[in-house]
Amino acid sequence: MTELAPKYNPNEVEAGRYQTWLDQDLFKPSGDKKAHPFSIVIPPPNVTGKLHLGHAWDTAIQDTLIRYKRMQGFDTLYLPGMDHAGIATQAKVEARLREHGLDRHQLGREKFLEQVWGWKDEYANIIKGQWAKMGLSLDYSRERFTLDDGLSKAVRKVFVQLYNEGLIYRGEYIINWDPKLETALSDIEVIHKDDKGAFYHIKYPFADGSGYVEIATTRPETMFGDTAVAVAPGDERYKDLVGKELILPIVGRHIPIIEDQHVDPEFGTGLVKITPAHDPNDFLVGNRHNLERINVMNDDGTMNEKAGKYAGMDRFDCREKLVEDLKAEGYLIKIDPIVHSVGHSERSGVQVEPRLSKQWFVKMEPLAKRVLENQETDGKVNFVPERFELTLKQWMENVHDWVISRQLWWGHRIPAWYNKETGETYVGLEAPKDAENWEQDPDVLDTWFSSALWPFSTLGWPDEDSEDFKRYFPTNTLVTGYDIIFFWVSRMIFQSLHFTDKRPFNDVVLHGLMRDPEGRKMSKSLGNGVDPMDVVEKYGADSLRWFLLNGTAPGQDTRYDPKKLSAAWNFINKIWNASRFVIMNLPEDAEPAHMPDTSKFDLADSWIFDRLNHTVKEVTRLFDEYQFGEAGREAYNFIWNDFCDWYIEISKVALNGDNEDLKKRKQDNLIWILDQILRLLHPVMPFVTEKLWLSMPHEGKSIMVSEYPTVHLEFDNVKADEDMAFLIEVIKAVRNIRMEVNAPMASKIDILIQLDDEKNKRILEENTSYVDSFLHPKDLTVAAKIEAPKLAKTAVIAGAQIFVPLAELVNVEEEIAKMQAEEKRLIAEVERAEKKLSNQGFVAHAPEAVIAKEKEKKADYESQLAGVRERIQELKESK
Repeated sequence: MTELAPKYNPNEVEAGRYQTWLDQDLFKPSGDKKAHPFSIVIPPPNVTGKLHLGHAWDTAIQDTLIRYKRMQGFDTLYLPGMDHAGIATQAKVEARLREHGLDRHQLGREKFLEQVWGWKDEYANIIKGQWAKMGLSLDYSRERFTLDDGLSKAVRKVFVQLYNEGLIYRGEYIINWDPKLETALSDIEVIHKDDKGAFYHIKYPFADGSGYVEIATTRPETMFGDTAVAVAPGDERYKDLVGKELILPIVGRHIPIIEDQHVDPEFGTGLVKITPAHDPNDFLVGNRHNLERINVMNDDGTMNEKAGKYAGMDRFDCREKLVEDLKAEGYLIKIDPIVHSVGHSERSGVQVEPRLSKQWFVKMEPLAKRVLENQETDGKVNFVPERFELTLKQWMENVHDWVISRQLWWGHRIPAWYNKETGETYVGLEAPKDAENWEQDPDVLDTWFSSALWPFSTLGWPDEDSEDFKRYFPTNTLVTGYDIIFFWVSRMIFQSLHFTDKRPFNDVVLHGLMRDPEGRKMSKSLGNGVDPMDVVEKYGADSLRWFLLNGTAPGQDTRYDPKKLSAAWNFINKIWNASRFVIMNLPEDAEPAHMPDTSKFDLADSWIFDRLNHTVKEVTRLFDEYQFGEAGREAYNFIWNDFCDWYIEISKVALNGDNEDLKKRKQDNLIWILDQILRLLHPVMPFVTEKLWLSMPHEGKSIMVSEYPTVHLEFDNVKADEDMAFLIEVIKAVRNIRMEVNAPMASKIDILIQLDDEKNKRILEENTSYVDSFLHPKDLTVAAKIEAPKLAKTAVIAGAQIFVPLAELVNVEEEIAKMQAEEKRLIAEVERAEKKLSNQGFVAHAPEAVIAKEKEKKADYESQLAGVRERIQELKESK
C-alpha cells in the first residue's frame, strides 16, 4: 500500500502516468479472438493548430467508451490519426510565408510542400502531447495520416472506380470560388452572413433607339459577362419585347431579350440580366438558350481582358469605378442600399465569387439514394439523439453534385493525366507508361474526399484481407459534433455503403457546441476560446473529463463554466480523502478486495451494498445508452452521499471500537466498495483512479485491465434500503434541529420519537449503536403516542414525528427578546407592503406581475409574523 498525500494534487497524480501505460502496452487490442471487438477511429483533427475544447469533448467521450468496453472484456481498438486539411493547412502555411515576404509561387510546388510537411510535423507533435495530457488510450502502432501511402492508395482506388462507374466527371459549371486562396469551394465551405450592399438600377437601351429597360443588380461588375436579359413567360408587360435586342451599357455589345421560367415576375422589375459564367441560375438559363459563357474575372478576383479598360482592377474597385462611369454616361437610374446575405469563404473570410470553372465533380444522386434506402433497414446508422437522422435525410434528399477538385498544392493529387498532343484524358491508379507525353492534373482533391474514407481506409482497405479491416469494421461508435453531419458524417456513410456495402459505424453520438459562460460560440474573433491544456494544468485532466462527460445530454450545447470545473475537482478530492481514510484504516497485511460475506452484514452493510448494486446497474445502462450526464449523476450521488457522508461515518463506530471481528468486516467492506467505485469511475477519471487503485492492495498491473463492476444479485436488499432510509431521515431531522438551536453534537439532548408503526420502532431498537453515535441522546423515548412538550422543536418525517425539548437548550428570555426584534421587523415590512398596495398610482400604473409579486411578499411577511408571534407565546408559557 502507498501512503497518499493529504490533498488531491492532479499534477502529481498525472505526472508520468501516461508514459507508464504506453510502456506497458496497455492501449493495444487484447488479441483475444474470443472477445467481441469494439472499435473507434478518432475523428482526425486537422494539423492546422492546437486542439480546442470541442476536440477535448469528442475525445473524452471516445476514450471513456473505449476504457469502459476494455474493462468489460471487449477486444478494443482506439485508432489515432490526423487529417492533412488541405485548404486550411495551406492557408496557414501561406500566411506564415507572407510574414517572411514569400509566397508559394516563388518557392515552387516541391519546396512549398516541404514547408507544409514541416508544419504538419510541428503540429502533429503538439496534438499528440495534448492527447497524452487527456489520457487517451490510443494504439499508436496503428496511427494514420490522410496523406500516408495506405490512405493515398485508397483515395486513388475510390476516384478511379467512381470515374469508371460514371459517378465522377469533369465539366464546366458555376462553382464557389475563393479569390484569395484561388480555389474552388464546396457549398458547405461557404458561410453566409449579412453584408451591406445595394441594388444598382441601370438603363439597358434598345438597339433600335426606342428607349430602354431598367435592370437592377447587386453585382454590376459582372455585366461584362451579360449575354441576355430575361422575362417570365407570359408576362403581359413585356410580351412585345421578347426577341428584341439591347445594347450592353459601356460595352456596346448587343444582347437579346428572352423568356425563361427562372424569372420571378413579382420580384423587382421582372427583368433579369443573365450572366451564365457568374451565377448558378443564369448558368442553367444559358444552357437552355445556348447562350455564350463569358468569364470576366481572373483567379485572384481581378477583372480580365473581357472587362475592357477595367482589366486588372480588383472586382470591388471595378464596381466603384464602373458605377461612376455609368452615372457619368447617363445609364445609372438610382442606387438602393440593402443588407443581404452573401457567401464568404470559411477559410479565408473573403466574399466568394460564383464563377464558371472546369472542375471535377461527384454525381451525388445515386450515392445519396443508397444512403436513404439503407436508413430504412436494420443496417442503418443509429443517431444519438435520434432527431439528427432527419438532418442527414434532408441533406441527402436535397444534395447537389459535389465539386471535389481544389486549386491547391497540399493534398491528394487528382489521378488524371492529359495527353500533351491529343488532349485525351487518362484516369488510373498509376501514371501512364509513356509519362513524358502526359501532364497530370495540377489540382488536388477536397479534404473531405479522403476523410470520407477514414473509417475503413485506416483499417487497411482496399485490402479486404486486412486483419484489422475484417475484425474491426464496421466501427462501433463515431463521436462528433452535430455541426459536422453535412461535411463528414454523410460522406462517410455514402462512401462506406458504396465501397464496402456496410455502414461505417453502428452508432453516431452527437454532442453540441461548447459555448462561453455567456452562451456565445467560442471563436478567435471574440477571443473567448479556452485552451484545454490550461484547464488541465489548473484542475487536472480528470476534472476536465468529468466536466465534459457530465456537462449535458447528447445533442445539446454546453457552457464552459469554471465553477463546474472547480466542483469536479472538489468531487475528486472527496474521493481522494475517502480513499485515504479507507487505506489508512487497513492493516499492514490487508488482502486485495474480495467478495464480502453477506450473512454477516448489519443494516448499514446491507444498505450500502444494495445501493452499490443499483448504482452499477444504472451507470452501466446509461453508459450503454450514451447518457453520460445521467450516469455521472448516479455515480456522484452514491459516492458523495451514500458512501462518503453516511457509510464511512457509520463505519467509524466499528473502526474505533474494540470488536476486532466487526472492525475486520468493516475494513473488508470498505475496501471492496472503494475498489468498485474506482473501477466504476475509471473510464471517466483514468489518472486518479489508477493512482488510488495502485495505492490499495490489488491484483493486476493496472485498473485499466481490471473487470468493470457488475451487479451481484446477492447484494439486492430492498428491505435494508427502506429501513436505512428511515434511519437516515431520523438522524438528519435531529441534526437539523440541533443546527437550528445551536446545540453542538457533543451536547446530549432529550429526544422523543412518536412512531406510526412497529416496523420503525424495530429499526431504531435494532440499531441503537447508530442512534447513540449520531443522535447523542441524553434520554431517548420511542413510543406510538407521545405528549409533545410545551417548548420543543418538532420535525415530521415519513413514519415518525420527532420532538426535542428546548428547556435545557434555550435561554428563554434571550430567545423571547430575539423573537420580539424579528416581530418588529416583520410588522414594518407588512406595513410597507400595505402602504404600497394602497397607493392608487402604483396599482394603476404598475404591471400586473409586479403587483402580484408585491401581494405575494405581503402574504409571506404576514405568515412569518404569525409564526413568530406563536413562538413568542410558546416561550412565555414555558416560563
